Amino acid sequence: MRSMGAAPILEVEGLSIGQPESSVESCVVNGVDLAVGAGEVLALVGESGSGKSMTALSIVRLLPEIFDIQGGRIRFAGADVRAMNGTEIDRLRGGRIGMIFQQPQAMLDPTATAGSQVAEALRLHRGLDRKSAALRAIELMREVGIPEPAERARSYAHQLSGGMAQRVMIAAALSADPELLIADEPTTALDVTVQAQILALLDRERRNRRLAILLITHDLTIVASMADRIAVMYAGRIVEDGPAATVLRSPRHPYTQALLRCSLLEAETGRELFSIPPAVDAASDKRRGCRFRPRCAAADERGIAAACESEEPHLAPCGQGCRARCWAVAPTDGIRPS
Repeated sequence: MRSMGAAPILEVEGLSIGQPESSVESCVVNGVDLAVGAGEVLALVGESGSGKSMTALSIVRLLPEIFDIQGGRIRFAGADVRAMNGTEIDRLRGGRIGMIFQQPQAMLDPTATAGSQVAEALRLHRGLDRKSAALRAIELMREVGIPEPAERARSYAHQLSGGMAQRVMIAAALSADPELLIADEPTTALDVTVQAQILALLDRERRNRRLAILLITHDLTIVASMADRIAVMYAGRIVEDGPAATVLRSPRHPYTQALLRCSLLEAETGRELFSIPPAVDAASDKRRGCRFRPRCAAADERGIAAACESEEPHLAPCGQGCRARCWAVAPTDGIRPS
């Protein structure tokens, strides 16, 4: 999936993640391609367990110990991330690539003040002395909308609201002036009003800094308000990608269509919300064919069940800069629907 701008700052090609000695079929992430350019927001969307966070963690080499990158390339600003040594990856992680996560109060160190945690990133990645880092931390906290930042800088995580804690996380993530921000469900634990404030803050920083953002989310309302492009994951694979407005307006893959019908975007049209049939453990499913087939009614409705059950479709062009992994839009390569 190519960035819409010039040369992408992040390129992921053929990424597969699994346990040591995993077969290709049992990888939890399989053959993923992504690209993000400066000033661009790419939303990686899917249900829990689809492989979104695993993909994000692999970019900064923070995978759980039981998992490994089994194949593919990760390039940041032209450099091979998989080939970086420990010192190089430490400079990249939290420096040129900032990270924010859900549950901000759980991510902050409960034994250190908010200001000291922002200052620590400044000392580590910008080389500031203790006093300069403390003063700059307060400035950053003010920039991300924290009232009375000098006072808040002396607060501990348990003394902050969820919204304030997330702003502290954002200040720390932006402290080294990164080129890419990985935001993994950054507003999930927040109420609707605070969520809107955080999203507006991220969008402002993206525009001001020409910041590339990889936004991990299951919430299509966030995608609609913020993303330039969207990549939809199911069972470790990208099943649809393209410009966000196009994918949300005219989704081609049955899974994307179902996600949209389940979302609040659909509720805004006055239609009844839809429920996707219960999930199977598709990521470890060894059967041939489309992994979404057990939850998909479209195969029977469109008369393509034989193809869906025989071979997994390719991620194929389906118009307007979009691709979908579905036999309804992909070339059948000799397989004929029944």
